[in-house]
Amino acid sequence: MDLHLGTAVEFGRDAAAGAMPPDAPLSMPSQDLGYRPERRWWNRSTAAVLYARFILIAVTLGVTTYGIYQMLQVVRFASMTLLQGMMIFFFAVSLGWIAFAAGSVLAGASKRRDDSARTDAAAAGPLTALVMPIYNEDPLRTTAGLRAMGEALAQADAHRGFEIVVLSDSTNADAWIRETLGVDLLRKSLIPVMPVWYRRRWKNIARKSGNLEDFVERWGARYDHMIVLDADSLIDASTLVALVRAMQSDPALGILQTAPQLIGARTFFGRLQQFAACVYGPIITRGVAAWSGDSGNYWGHNAIIRMAAFAQSCGLPKLEGREPFGGFVLSHDFVEAALMRRSGWKVRMATDYGGSWEESPPSLIDIAIRDRRWAQGNLQHLRIIGATGLSFTSRLHLGVGIMSYLSSPLWLLMLGIGFALAVQSHLIRPEYFSHDFQLFPTWPRFDVELMMALFWFSMVVLLIPKMLGLIRALLSRRVRRGGGGVIGISASFLLEVVLSALYAPVLMLIQSRHVFEVFMGRDSGWKPQRRDSGGTTWHEAWTFHKRHMFFSCVTAVIVWFLSPPLLAWVSPALLGLFLAVPLSRASGSESIGRALSRFALLRTPEEIDQPGLISRRQELVAQASPLPDDGLRFLARNRDARLTHSNGNLPRPKDPRGRPDPHALTAAQKLSEAASLDEALDWLSPTERVEVAGDARLLGQLALLPDAPRPIILI
Repeated sequence: MDLHLGTAVEFGRDAAAGAMPPDAPLSMPSQDLGYRPERRWWNRSTAAVLYARFILIAVTLGVTTYGIYQMLQVVRFASMTLLQGMMIFFFAVSLGWIAFAAGSVLAGASKRRDDSARTDAAAAGPLTALVMPIYNEDPLRTTAGLRAMGEALAQADAHRGFEIVVLSDSTNADAWIRETLGVDLLRKSLIPVMPVWYRRRWKNIARKSGNLEDFVERWGARYDHMIVLDADSLIDASTLVALVRAMQSDPALGILQTAPQLIGARTFFGRLQQFAACVYGPIITRGVAAWSGDSGNYWGHNAIIRMAAFAQSCGLPKLEGREPFGGFVLSHDFVEAALMRRSGWKVRMATDYGGSWEESPPSLIDIAIRDRRWAQGNLQHLRIIGATGLSFTSRLHLGVGIMSYLSSPLWLLMLGIGFALAVQSHLIRPEYFSHDFQLFPTWPRFDVELMMALFWFSMVVLLIPKMLGLIRALLSRRVRRGGGGVIGISASFLLEVVLSALYAPVLMLIQSRHVFEVFMGRDSGWKPQRRDSGGTTWHEAWTFHKRHMFFSCVTAVIVWFLSPPLLAWVSPALLGLFLAVPLSRASGSESIGRALSRFALLRTPEEIDQPGLISRRQELVAQASPLPDDGLRFLARNRDARLTHSNGNLPRPKDPRGRPDPHALTAAQKLSEAASLDEALDWLSPTERVEVAGDARLLGQLALLPDAPRPIILI
């Protein structure tokens, strides 16, 4: 441990009140979306990037043009009705969307492997913050992940130049208290390795982006870089070091985004996502990186950011108008990448680093809850995509995010128009002689064979990313061995394709509703994400999906009376909706997940050969003592914990003169009138509990209250 004493001494010397370092302000001005900054010399794209973009454009335009041409042959163009024209339009948009995805994957073949960055060993090492913003999270899991990363850096003798910073926006008093106690244990365990800082904001302005902006403006000048982590993120030591070296070797690099893999899934739906991310994710990410070049994207976590460039370029403006399209930028990461690139900094995506992981929501309902917030954030980009000075590639990233949610209502509209055409053909008699002088009748034309060929052509285009991902997985010894061999991977692939087809119409209706709510002006709010398994009950599944089942049943009955052959066409989509409740119930099942793992289905290499970092986090979570559920009660009866909490937080901001906080006043009054600790805790509202937890005087007053007298039982 003598090797690390310098770090411990420095930590003790630098620590300021509230377990944060001394202020090191860095200006982060709000960006003007109408301002056009000066271009820099490194904005030119390389030949490899231009070639990848050529492939993307050629495939997208070629497939879409061919599909439109063939669709026009299905119906007679000269006698096309309005509904048929609308059908062709939405078909063209949908086919163009899946053709873009196929072209992007094919473009990835042109990308070279990422270079391993080399720097001068004698150069002064930069200071990098491992920043984890949290919001009412489980501190046992978050601190276990951070401790595992800190220990891994120490074992690799690469810990110097790293500091851990936990940025809390928690609004629940008990969650806040658990955070303080958990971070205190983390700090003590890593004192010989690196400093651990903690700050909780009192006002959650602009959510996660505001949390990071507050950190940059107050302490940003202390650091050269920050590596942003989600609450479930893990990055191994070698990748952390490689990220820092990449920033050192290229002074024009502003953001370097890794390609995190999904880990830790135990439920049926979680394993389905995890397998898809393992098999298809790498080629999809590689394709995006190939045509993006230096105008890559940023996903908000598992990425390294140059602090000075971020402060200079990424101050997010408050959009005019009411939420959900106005107000603070919700999905900030895409916008920050676009603004960083607008200022001339490179934004790159590293596809070959590895050692970067995250977790996925455990069930279909959890995906839907998260998607509501993401849908609003991505649709809000409609207000930003036309900002002055953005590169075309940055606009394309924003457009892809927007289209990822608009595609669901467009698909629904296309199905609706097809349904309307069926009704029209059933109820309206065709007009065979449409002109005054016509010798031969005009027969209605619908080429069924050509329509079938076009359908299968669209399916092939849709499955290109999956098929290429399967080929890559079968050729990879690591993936093949971890996924159950050729038979296991092939069987898992077929299972994933079938299940995705069943879940797709359910997600289509869910996302269509989300888009409708956004355009109706309904805000998503800010809810913490469930990251454990938890499961889905039959009641939860029925409550959430009963409309989907009702919709499928009504549609099936109507289509049957109109045209039984048409029912056969739409039955795959209706089947998924009809089974929405059992599919959702199964999605959160750990028993189904374990059964699939035993049969080597939906398995990934990390399950067979688990990385040490993941194993260490699991070990730390299993060994950790539980933190108190009732944080205020625990602080009231534990003096050391009370001092730890008070000393481990920044002092509460002073109220403006003449405008005291009413919640603090009512909390103090309730404490003064309470006859016991139980009575006080029963009286305090959630907001008042936060005020008590943030005021050492009120905590001391709470601690003086006696326990409620026990009732005397007469025998």
